[in-house]
Amino acid sequence: MKLARRTFLHLATGAVALPTVARQGRAQTYPTRSVLLLVGFAAGGPTDICARLISDWLSKRLGRQFIVENRSGAASNIATEAAARAEPDGYTLLLVTSSNAINSTLYNDLKFNFIRDMVGIAGIMQAPSVLEVNLSVPIKTVPEFIAYAKANPGKIYMGTAGNGSPPHMFGELFKTMAGVSLTEVGYRGGVLTLVDLLAGQVQGTFGSIPATIEYIRAGRLRPLAVTSAKRSAALPDIPAIAEFVPGYDAVGWIGLGAPKGTPQPIIDMLSGEISAALADPAMKARFADLGAEPMPMASAAFSKFIGDETEKWAKVIRAGGIKIE
Repeated sequence: MKLARRTFLHLATGAVALPTVARQGRAQTYPTRSVLLLVGFAAGGPTDICARLISDWLSKRLGRQFIVENRSGAASNIATEAAARAEPDGYTLLLVTSSNAINSTLYNDLKFNFIRDMVGIAGIMQAPSVLEVNLSVPIKTVPEFIAYAKANPGKIYMGTAGNGSPPHMFGELFKTMAGVSLTEVGYRGGVLTLVDLLAGQVQGTFGSIPATIEYIRAGRLRPLAVTSAKRSAALPDIPAIAEFVPGYDAVGWIGLGAPKGTPQPIIDMLSGEISAALADPAMKARFADLGAEPMPMASAAFSKFIGDETEKWAKVIRAGGIKIE
C-alpha cells in the first residue's frame, strides 16, 4: 500500500524534529544525575576556590552534585579540550577563564577552537592585579615608574609566571600603552616570582591581589596601581593604572561555559542560578576575600565578552611577537 504524500511529509518532519524535542525534554528535567565541572588549574588556587563555591551553590539549588575535577596543564588547554569534545547535554561544564581568551591566539596547535566549540553560560567574577615593586626601587607612583622606565629602557626586570600568563600579558599591554621597555623574567608560577621580587632579584610584577595583599599590608612590597579600569575594593587607596594611562584595563576573570550545542533551556537555567549566586551576600563576601568582585553576565553578554577579550589579547600577542617557548 502506498503511503499518502501528505502523511509521508508529516512523518518525515516529525522525525527531523525528534532530536530537538528530545533535547528540550531533557532540559526540562535537568539535571537528573551529577554534573562534571572541569577546571584547568590545580586545586587550592583562586580559580579552584571559585569553582568549588559555584559547584556547591548549584548542587544545593538543583539537587544534584556538581563535581569539580581539576585537569591542570598546558595553561588550562587540557581541560578546555575535554570540555569542547564532551557531549553537549549539560553534564560537562567548564570553568572559563581569561587564559582561554589568551590561549586562542598564543597557541597555534590547539585541537579545538574556543569561540567555535564552546558557549558562554554566565560571568562569575573578576579580579585585577596590582603593579607592585620591590622597596629598593626608587619609584612610588605610576608616572615615576613610566619616567624611570623611559630613562632606563629594558633595565626594569618584571617577574611573570611565564609567556602568556596574566602578569606577562598585563605587562605587555602596559608596555604598549605607556610606551616603555620592560624586561620579562619568566618563572614557573607566581610563588617563585614573589620570592624573587621580595629578594630584589626582579624589580616588579603585575601580581595577583590575593597572593600579595598581605605583603602590601605588611609594607614589604610597594603597590603603585591596580590594573582594573577603576579602583579595587580590596585596595581602595591604590589608584588604577587607567588614572595615568587612559584606557588601560586588564583583569583576570572567571565564568561558566559549556560545549556548543548545549540546549538553551539548560544554559538559561544555569545562567539564572549563577545570577542568583552573585547576588547572595555570603557569596559576595567570599569573592571579596579573594580580592575579586562579582561579574554578572548572562549567556549572550558573556559570550560577547569572551570574543572581545580574545580579540584584545590577540592584538597584544601579535604586536609583541609573543610565542610559547
